[in-house]
Amino acid sequence: MEEFLTLFTRTHKLLAAASDEAMGRHGVRIGQNLILEALWETDGLTPGEVAARARLPITTPTIVNTATRMEAAGLLTRRRDPNDGRLVRLYLTDRARAAQQPIQEARRRLEEHATATLTDEERDHLRTALLKVIQQLGADQAGPSGG
Repeated sequence: MEEFLTLFTRTHKLLAAASDEAMGRHGVRIGQNLILEALWETDGLTPGEVAARARLPITTPTIVNTATRMEAAGLLTRRRDPNDGRLVRLYLTDRARAAQQPIQEARRRLEEHATATLTDEERDHLRTALLKVIQQLGADQAGPSGG
């Protein structure tokens, strides 16, 4: 199984490049889609809430830095929370809302293309295996449990 990391790294790099190209057509960089997905679901989240919803090891400062670039690109705005002035909330612009369907469609097509040579059973096994790897590594990052 020692080739797992090599295969996974190659797969990740190829998927990242294809994703960046597909989303770039809509003015969105890879990584920004994670923020958009969270805000498409619930607009007006704080950077910390976006980081938590991404279900990835993304820190709040990373979300803040990415949000700055997204604001400059006209994808979102930042406003102080009306109830707690210490908090900043992220809101989608009309441009970001208009990009939702095309980006989701581009991701769907990319997923179909990447898995086109797999059977339905292989797709299910791949999904299950990846979820198990994520769960295992996520548990490692959570630290040792009490016991």
